[in-house]
Amino acid sequence: MNMKVQSAPGLAVVSPLHLEDEDFLVIARLVREDFGLNLPLSKKDMVISRLGRRVRDLGLPDFASYVQRLSGRGKAEELRFLRSNLTTNVTRFFREDHHFTLMRDIAFPGFIAQARAGGRIRLWSAGCSAGQEPYSLALTLLDLAPDAPDLDILILATDIDPVILNTAARGSYPQSEMLAIPPPMRAHLDACDPPSPTEFTMNRAARALVRFAELNLVADWPMQGPMDVIFCRNVVIYFDADIQSTLWCRFSQSLDIGGYLVIGHSERLIGPANACFERIGNNVYRKVADLAAAEMTAL
Repeated sequence: MNMKVQSAPGLAVVSPLHLEDEDFLVIARLVREDFGLNLPLSKKDMVISRLGRRVRDLGLPDFASYVQRLSGRGKAEELRFLRSNLTTNVTRFFREDHHFTLMRDIAFPGFIAQARAGGRIRLWSAGCSAGQEPYSLALTLLDLAPDAPDLDILILATDIDPVILNTAARGSYPQSEMLAIPPPMRAHLDACDPPSPTEFTMNRAARALVRFAELNLVADWPMQGPMDVIFCRNVVIYFDADIQSTLWCRFSQSLDIGGYLVIGHSERLIGPANACFERIGNNVYRKVADLAAAEMTAL
């Protein structure tokens, strides 16, 4: 029996559903094929905890029935649910603040000068979660260039989870998160409307620099034109090595020569793309060659 209800006066306790290894492997294969997530068998308890309520809400008796739904008419709906509920959304403002310091001191001054001369500057926060990363980039830009919203500067912020993107687009956060924002940059924060004693929001200038969009990194990328900066931190660590290698190559191809790739502290560049970059800081890389040229140089 997969579900057991123990009755007590005024209390009903529902035991966790059981997930057979073979059913777990079906779920793991589907999510890897759909959005690249690597789920080893050691993650089975996590899958049970995140999906158990969904199984019950659907009125299904067990995970075996849920796996059948994943193979039938409910597949598209359930894959959307899995994208939102099996991905990890842990972030904060100015996380790994040395990355933003390097952008402020090395990368952004040249980009701002280029934009003021009529150039086009594009930044991409890939796996932006609730928006703290792209807004940290926006605040850093505004601190250097209050006129940034009037220039051709745009931060594209993408995530696979449409639910977390709605939070990001609101741009409102608990007051406790303000502590991570450098005091001089808090001038670009506003009170919420209607006012809230527990939240703050990004001001119009910060919002004007950021565009949010849903994107599956292992699917097609619709963006046009090269990027100048790509932040993809603590995202590809959840993929296996071959998908990581492919993504590093695709990021390299999306960057202009001289552009910057910023990755998470636990991540490493692997595969052919490694030859396209020079390391200039902790997990910060500058593109020095296109992929084909780098491969030829390595021969």
